[in-house]
Amino acid sequence: MGVLETITILLPCSLCLYLLFFLINFLRIIWWSPFRIQRVMNSQGIRGPSYRLIHGNTKEVLNMRTATMSKPMGLSHNIFPRLQPHLHSWLNIYGRNVLMWYGPQALLVITESEYAKEVLNDKEKSYPKTDTNGFLKKLLGDGLATSKGEKWAKQRKLANHAFYAESLKNMVPAMIESVEMMLERWKHCEGKEIEVFEEFKVLTSEVISRTAFGSSYLEGKGIFEMLTKMVTIFSRNFFKIRLPVLRDIRKREKVLTEQGNFGTDLLGLLMEAYNDPEETNRITLEDVVDECKTFYIAGHETTTNLLSWATLLLAIDTEWQDKLRKEVFELFGEQKPNAEGIARMKRMTMVINETLRLYPSVINFLRKVERESILGRFVLPANITVTIPTLSLHLDPHIWGEDAHLFNPERFSGGVAKATNNNPAVYLPFGLGPRNCVGMNFAINEAKIALSMILQRYAFTLSPTYIHSPTMRLTVCPEHGIQVMLHPL
Repeated sequence: MGVLETITILLPCSLCLYLLFFLINFLRIIWWSPFRIQRVMNSQGIRGPSYRLIHGNTKEVLNMRTATMSKPMGLSHNIFPRLQPHLHSWLNIYGRNVLMWYGPQALLVITESEYAKEVLNDKEKSYPKTDTNGFLKKLLGDGLATSKGEKWAKQRKLANHAFYAESLKNMVPAMIESVEMMLERWKHCEGKEIEVFEEFKVLTSEVISRTAFGSSYLEGKGIFEMLTKMVTIFSRNFFKIRLPVLRDIRKREKVLTEQGNFGTDLLGLLMEAYNDPEETNRITLEDVVDECKTFYIAGHETTTNLLSWATLLLAIDTEWQDKLRKEVFELFGEQKPNAEGIARMKRMTMVINETLRLYPSVINFLRKVERESILGRFVLPANITVTIPTLSLHLDPHIWGEDAHLFNPERFSGGVAKATNNNPAVYLPFGLGPRNCVGMNFAINEAKIALSMILQRYAFTLSPTYIHSPTMRLTVCPEHGIQVMLHPL
């Protein structure tokens, strides 16, 4: 038999074997593995909606979300049934821990705080961050929010250095100057309606540009316009990303030649690490770009939302607005805020904590079960995903009382520890454990400064045109903005 005849015979056989292996693996992924996991979890008392071939529960989730998001809600702060109607329903039906399916991927929903604490603290290294793929990977790259292992540890160390206490204190003048620019614009709106969500977008863009990248909003305007488009497109699950971050990097390289150092802000520290003479300490240019993208987005989104929702709550509850204004004048009079006074703001801290409880920016924390693990009374199979829904914990009447859905800053009068009965896992606005948000104090300081300076100049009430439609894009934000009436003092 010739070579040609042998090849002619073997090729179809090889193709058949390949197709057979492909079919077996496909059936393992979409059929055998999901039903095995479902059986294992059901045997331990964890139940949920039945797995359906290929799509899991995604069609049910989409239909429920479409129904709740198709119209505005009443002026209520109970946003859990609106943003995550599937979880709200299934937790009521199946109990505090629920098994659901994103396609053939098992998602274990955990709402028992002791389990949430164990997963997020991850002392045994059993619950790493889930892999970031697709559109979110393109948006954030391999920055601090998405990286793992040694790379994450190196990036976290740089970020901690950029946002330590003395650095935050040095950022106060830049924050004040940025707020002054915003309030100068507001002079044209006195006695009129103003849409604050868009205003705070510009403000937080200016602040992160000045404090972390030594730039300004006008210089980085293209970046932020692109960022807004990217987040919108990301929320629709389709986009292509190109950020002009390299322009800031090249500009910072000029600083080295002129001043002999890169500066002490975040970009300066990243550039120093990029040029580190020790190869083991060095990061790549791609790492620098990814970190810039991560902090542009995180520093912009989180504080914008916090300021917007705090303004809404204070526009509704004018008694608390007056309490805050009184505290601001007691601490600062008509002078600019300062770091010492900001640290002493008790009522402002209470309002910010309550705002973050009712309207946290992140409503899910996802972790992968790296290997078969014991979580309390459960044995978890490897390669499932654990999800901790923030809103379920933040709005639970068993934790916070019958007024859990109401704006009541007084619950934080004794601090977060007392409000949570020393259980940090029931209050997760910035996460928990080693991967909590490194920019937490940055965001809170910025919010305190901005609200203080607004309250020194204006009273504000909710506009009759406001439509209450909280929505989830990358973070929880007002779909139609927040309109208030601006009254000069």
